[in-house]
Amino acid sequence: MVPSQLYANISFFQQLPFLMIGIPGMEAVHGWISIPFSMYTVALSGSHLILLVVRTPSLNQPMYYFLSMLALTDVGLTLSNLPTTLAVLWFDHWLINFNICLVQMFFLHSFSVMESSVLLAMSFDCFVAISNPLRYAAVLTNNVIIRIRLAIVAHGTVSLFPLLFLLKCLNFCPDKLLLSHPFCFHADVMKWACADITVNIIYGLHVILSPVGVDSLLILLSCTLTLHTVLGLVAESNLSLQLLNTCVSHILAVFVFFIPVITMSMIHYFGMHLSHIVHALVAYMYLVVPPVLNPIIYSIKSKPIRETMLRVLRGKSQG
Repeated sequence: MVPSQLYANISFFQQLPFLMIGIPGMEAVHGWISIPFSMYTVALSGSHLILLVVRTPSLNQPMYYFLSMLALTDVGLTLSNLPTTLAVLWFDHWLINFNICLVQMFFLHSFSVMESSVLLAMSFDCFVAISNPLRYAAVLTNNVIIRIRLAIVAHGTVSLFPLLFLLKCLNFCPDKLLLSHPFCFHADVMKWACADITVNIIYGLHVILSPVGVDSLLILLSCTLTLHTVLGLVAESNLSLQLLNTCVSHILAVFVFFIPVITMSMIHYFGMHLSHIVHALVAYMYLVVPPVLNPIIYSIKSKPIRETMLRVLRGKSQG
């Protein structure tokens, strides 16, 4: 069980920290749970390799620029929750300061919003490349890509600042500060407030439905139009299959990201009756699975990336 005695020496008038938990019912064997650590290592190594690969001159194309940004958001998402997760699972460090919790929550949600926006940009890139390949370079110029990147970063950061302000204005009950995960998630933090959280719930749903909901619908529309264009190339079956293969990796990445994040959000808002183990497993899927699988998906489905990866690895081994 989580040691509630950790609050014994904390003054009532101080801003109390939160208590984090790992996997409920398995606290005694947290030190033996090495899977999360190994998965984080795979995620960081894979994203780092993607960033090395896309720097090569042969991959100086818009698609790979967006892929590098996807890798950066995966790194940010991983590093946002890695310290507290390992602190709980490996060192039984349960407490997290309120302000540190807000900072972690800001970065965690910001990178999630950014990843959603990057996947939307990649869908648009795929659609333009297939529907109008002759104007591809004219549409997605370097200036346009830079503006898209800046817009993604601005959207991911500005949309989260009101959440921090709203949480900062709340009063929290001293006896109700137990988080469901070893990291700070907005829906998990605000539910322990001893005040009306209607505004927090409404804006929290807005942050989820605005980027994630709208982005997912636009991505679905883009993929549908792309598929329709590819299937329309009946006279050039080999070309249509080649073009379709270039977008399969992106479609897989979309499913890998959106399924866990939507499931995670819906469970926190509407699945409070579910067991803590379900919450914990979905949380780990949301934070670990996309950063781990994205480099694998793109390295398997994209021949240029796979070949460049092999050259980079061979060069390192020889060096």
